Amino acid sequence: MDYMNGPGRHHLFVPGPVNIPEQVIRAMNRNNEDYRSPAIPALTKTLLEDVKKIFKTTSGTPFMFPTTGTGAWESALTNTLSPGDRIVSFLIGQFSLLWIDQQKRLKFNVDVVESDWGQGANLQVLASKLSQDQNHSIKAICIVHNETATGVTNDISAVRTLLDHYKHPALLLVDGVSSICALDFRMDEWGVDVALTGSQKALSLPTGLGIVCASPKALEATKTSKSLKVFFDWNDYLKFYKLGSYWPYTPSIQLLYGLRAALDLIFEEGLENVIARHARLGKATRLAVEAWGLKNCTQKEEWISNTVTAVMVPANIDSTEIVKRAWKRYNLSLGLGLNKVAGKVFRIGHLGHLNELQLLGCLAGVEMILKDVGYPVVLGSGVAAASTYLQHQIPLIPSRI
Repeated sequence: MDYMNGPGRHHLFVPGPVNIPEQVIRAMNRNNEDYRSPAIPALTKTLLEDVKKIFKTTSGTPFMFPTTGTGAWESALTNTLSPGDRIVSFLIGQFSLLWIDQQKRLKFNVDVVESDWGQGANLQVLASKLSQDQNHSIKAICIVHNETATGVTNDISAVRTLLDHYKHPALLLVDGVSSICALDFRMDEWGVDVALTGSQKALSLPTGLGIVCASPKALEATKTSKSLKVFFDWNDYLKFYKLGSYWPYTPSIQLLYGLRAALDLIFEEGLENVIARHARLGKATRLAVEAWGLKNCTQKEEWISNTVTAVMVPANIDSTEIVKRAWKRYNLSLGLGLNKVAGKVFRIGHLGHLNELQLLGCLAGVEMILKDVGYPVVLGSGVAAASTYLQHQIPLIPSRI
């Protein structure tokens, strides 16, 4: 029996894991198979070809690990770098903090550029470091594209512009866990060397697939990398790619079929339409927050995220109580404030397999919760602001025209 099951559907609005489409659930509802049979290599071949499309790369080589985004982080680092290598890494929230912790524990020399939580990466500091690094001691730039703790999106193209301006050869490693398949991401155009994502975010799958895509330059870097790696070794995968069997160890058969269904849904809607839908959902949420008289944790318009909104609460309200009340009374899951913003923000995730009416239901629930905890919200104000905007923005469903 489900833990304290509630009537109706559970409203999942954390910034991952997200809602899973019924088509994906049905695709995964199957028995195990022999992954050495002809069927699984044939399926894997199409998946490897198609995941390149969500990274927007033609030259990249993808790897699908049975892991989380944390494992994908480790794969990106250990295959391209050696212990002691200098990395410039941006600390802007909880998940960039965790990646930096991993970098340090893997014995890299991490040069941390920290910003206030709610701000994006400080690219002026990066420019200064690159200009002074005449000997090219910096081997990689590590940056989180979309920091879900604070609802901040970084400008990856601007990082590439700086690297090119200073003619710096450092690798560009990007965490796209909560951005790829939801926000505009252009691996080839932006010169990203390693990009990674996780299945439980915009792909709308269960947790368990870490997908990494490596540029030719990143693959070349594996030849000199001295980091210890076994499970995440790209070279093991490349050997099996050449053999046509693709897997150096047992994959999750069910997740592979789920990924096939998830990609089919994305391509049916159209990746650019998916990105536009997330932009609508993000804008509608921010309009609701404004109508409630609350502030976004993100401090500048240039950093806003279209996959998650971190909402600041007044000092007399503990945001943790908002999240607790949402789950206990309204069968609604909202994101907690993490670390430095614990108790100060709650997060509304609006990514993955989600539509506008689902979002409006969430916003209505948040309004009732705000009223419950003593905030003087006008019921219906945020929903009205969001729905007024959405009513003019939602396109017809192509297959129903």
